[in-house]
Amino acid sequence: MKKLLLAAALSAPLLSGCIVAVSDDGVEPGWSSNHSGSSWKYQQEENRKTISKLDLGADYNQVLEQLPTPDFTELVKKDEGVYKVIYIATNSKHSDGKVTKDECTPLVFKDEKLIGFGQSALLQIL
Repeated sequence: MKKLLLAAALSAPLLSGCIVAVSDDGVEPGWSSNHSGSSWKYQQEENRKTISKLDLGADYNQVLEQLPTPDFTELVKKDEGVYKVIYIATNSKHSDGKVTKDECTPLVFKDEKLIGFGQSALLQIL
């Protein structure tokens, strides 16, 4: 019996479990998304679909209800009216956590009504 207790005491340090530390540093958001691909890719695809269905003359607030918070917003007053431009992320190539204007589609509103989207619409008011 003494031999069994001695063997158990000597082997206890060898049988101890290991501890695994888990951190969320460096984990890309959306890694466990139910969608194929990551969540930012899915969101941008949904943004493109929503934008493609918008009608000219749509009200600014109605458009904002259909889309996520704009990544950028600009406001310009010209003699003929007030222009709002919102930028929605639609074409990022990789997830670096930063969205730039060239990764967005601009939506152009004049006096709270959608007058166009894309670079050609933006160039018309510049």
